[in-house]
Amino acid sequence: MDLTLLKTLREETAASVSDCRRALEETGGDYSKAREWLKKRAAEKAEKKADRETGEGIVEAYIHGNKLGVLVQLLCETDFVARTDEFKSLAHDIALQIAAMNPESVEELLKQEFIKDSSLTIEQMVKQVIGKLGENITIKGFSRLSI
Repeated sequence: MDLTLLKTLREETAASVSDCRRALEETGGDYSKAREWLKKRAAEKAEKKADRETGEGIVEAYIHGNKLGVLVQLLCETDFVARTDEFKSLAHDIALQIAAMNPESVEELLKQEFIKDSSLTIEQMVKQVIGKLGENITIKGFSRLSI
């Protein structure tokens, strides 16, 4: 196994070492196929956790140039996960997405291409983080104000 490829895949996807190794083994060392394999794996993990209650979380605030503000309610299962950098980063990225793309509902937001990586929708991005953190995550709501 090419350890450099494994390291690069892990850094880029933040998936576990075992998942990265398995993805590379299952795809014969093909990097792009391994990335797709990891996306599918994260989605499968997310589906298994979809029924779990999300009673903890954070409210993320983003202000752009004193003319635009966004508040996002991002929920998870435990306070422990809510305090992780990965969860906080997800909340911030969602706030940036709302500021840039002005969705009208959570459903519309989830279907949008992520502004930082057009190969992912917001829903896929959330599922990847669910796969990494091992808890259900939901976007409860958001507000966008502008002048």
